[in-house]
Amino acid sequence: FTQFLEPGCEDKPSRKAEPTGGADVLTLAKDLHLPVAVPRVSSSPRQEFPADWSIKTRILFMSSQPFTWTEHLKAQEEAQGFAQHCRATETTLPPSVQDPRLSRELRCAFQQSLVYWLHPSLPWLPLFPRIGADRKIAGKACPWAQDEALQQVLKSDWSVSFTSLYNLLKAQLCPYFYVCCSQFTVLFRAAGLAGSDVPTAAIAPTTRGFREALRSIEFSLPLVEGSRTRKQKIPEENLETEVADGLREGSGVEDADEPAPSDDDDESFSWLEEMGVQDEVKKPDAVSIQLRREKQEVQVDHRPESLALVRGGDTLPLLNLLINCRSLVAAAGPQAGLPPTLLSPVAFRGGTMHTLKARSASARARVPGGLEDVFSLEVLGPILPHTVPALVRVLGPAQRGAFRAVLSTHEPSAVFNTHPAAEQEAVGSHQDLSACGLHPKTLDQLRQCPTLGKSAIRVLEMKDYAYTWKA
Repeated sequence: FTQFLEPGCEDKPSRKAEPTGGADVLTLAKDLHLPVAVPRVSSSPRQEFPADWSIKTRILFMSSQPFTWTEHLKAQEEAQGFAQHCRATETTLPPSVQDPRLSRELRCAFQQSLVYWLHPSLPWLPLFPRIGADRKIAGKACPWAQDEALQQVLKSDWSVSFTSLYNLLKAQLCPYFYVCCSQFTVLFRAAGLAGSDVPTAAIAPTTRGFREALRSIEFSLPLVEGSRTRKQKIPEENLETEVADGLREGSGVEDADEPAPSDDDDESFSWLEEMGVQDEVKKPDAVSIQLRREKQEVQVDHRPESLALVRGGDTLPLLNLLINCRSLVAAAGPQAGLPPTLLSPVAFRGGTMHTLKARSASARARVPGGLEDVFSLEVLGPILPHTVPALVRVLGPAQRGAFRAVLSTHEPSAVFNTHPAAEQEAVGSHQDLSACGLHPKTLDQLRQCPTLGKSAIRVLEMKDYAYTWKA
């Protein structure tokens, strides 16, 4: 059924899947958010697939073997799965399971792989994604919208949870976590992950105003060519030329071919004096020059190129800045007064345990000579980076080493696959993250330097226990 999973049009609105026993597999595949661009394909089957730091919203697994073993877990199996997650129990499964329905160990491991932690927890509100979610939240009950005292209570409680997560990260007891705001997302990663020797925080997308607020913190723009770290003493104007150069290289922004303004505007007009016509030609005034600089800088706003990276000890000032930043919480609209969503793979103070939704279905696929049964498993969530390897580790033995998965990515988070390590770092250092709550194989995968750039894995296939993928 490879032909049914080729990338389709990204502009089609996603619809809620309602697969039935007689549904065609093409319907299941079309229901997913697929990329427009020609995907990057792995050259040959490999034993591992690249780490993907984007957040997935949906995964559709398809196999010739049924997924009915994932349904109707017994109360004891569910409880055991939760206990294994909270205790970070490493589950070792056999290479192949003959009858997954009778494997209690397999079903417990599946339940364990679906767990994540969230704050705040408001069951009647969809708290992920937050970017572009106004339509989903509009009309929902928001008693804090006009109650300033209640907003302060929510923000104070959120600050405690945020600080708790950061302390766990610094102590290497939490591998990573996300701060999902209505305008941008922040990914905090512990030292030793993504090829970095120090903790990192990636922020995307950003705006000129937010980067102005970051001037007191050392940060960089990894996707802008020639980007240098910036501190408060370095004027913001110095980066306009670099921004313009980076855009001209590959972003395709209109007006990108305009020359960047020179820092010494008087010298740029010295040739007029040589011709003796300096008085007849009107030079641009300081305001015009400043407006032109600002225009070139804001061209990266809300784009992947606006990714800002904070490293090492500067992550603590970033924490304080985010806690005290008024614009972090929307002042108007459906999300007014609602603190950002915190997503974590491990427990933290104020966090609430949630599980991804999983449901199986069957379909009929057309093949030469007739029809054949194809089975599917749909997982809905916020699906964090460690969850995909965890699910794959469980599904491999159950599906006899063969399945295909189509992954729907929360697009603003795809840019987190940009390599964050500095050139002078000892990339791949072995920090002790054994107590961070992740399976050792997943941890080894997340240690690797990101290789996907601004892309994300869209299709993942296992065949004979080896992986191929498309991005």
